[in-house]
Amino acid sequence: MPRAVITGGAGFLGSHLCERLLAEGWEVLCFDSLLTGSADNLVGALSNERFAYERYDVTNYLHVDGRVDWVLHLASPASPSDYLEYPIHTLKVGALGTLNALGLAKSKGAGFVLASTSEVYGDPKIHPQPESYWGNVNPIGPRGVYDEAKRYAEAMAMAYYRTHGIPVKVARIFNTYGPRLRRDDGRAVPTFIDQALSGTSLTVHGDGSQTRSATCR
Repeated sequence: MPRAVITGGAGFLGSHLCERLLAEGWEVLCFDSLLTGSADNLVGALSNERFAYERYDVTNYLHVDGRVDWVLHLASPASPSDYLEYPIHTLKVGALGTLNALGLAKSKGAGFVLASTSEVYGDPKIHPQPESYWGNVNPIGPRGVYDEAKRYAEAMAMAYYRTHGIPVKVARIFNTYGPRLRRDDGRAVPTFIDQALSGTSLTVHGDGSQTRSATCR
């Protein structure tokens, strides 16, 4: 059976990915430091004998015994409230974490999937953004820690592809919502849902003309 290593597997998207691969017959090894993820998200997966979880920070050296077919790198604070609280770790997981995950893929002859973000476009001057658009990022602004971490991660992944021939897939994920997304996540959809459930007024920043691309898990 195919075997995957998923970093950030206790997060919102990572936990669903673990369950999806298990349902398709994969063996899954999950790493997560629980900085922003939750062990509660793994309750379903832990009942499967083909699933293993280790609490581990992937900014440290990453070693796995046995065969690995794909490394899926989802580890990173993702909401503004998280990466503004943990700016240095966000940069470290985008740089060192990506390097370690790619090193694992290289050593195992495995494919590599990077969970990137629409934030690589920064404050875009083109709407909607085609993949050919390089973005408009402020590298010294407070949000730059996330934007630049993911831009660096993409560059690192493509360097490994060009230098070592590692199969690389980069997914630039836009605003995604669904089960297990924290109510205090801080992004627009969960904030609206939380305010509606609390019976408070919906907060709209700016003049209300701004748009979001949202994806349901």
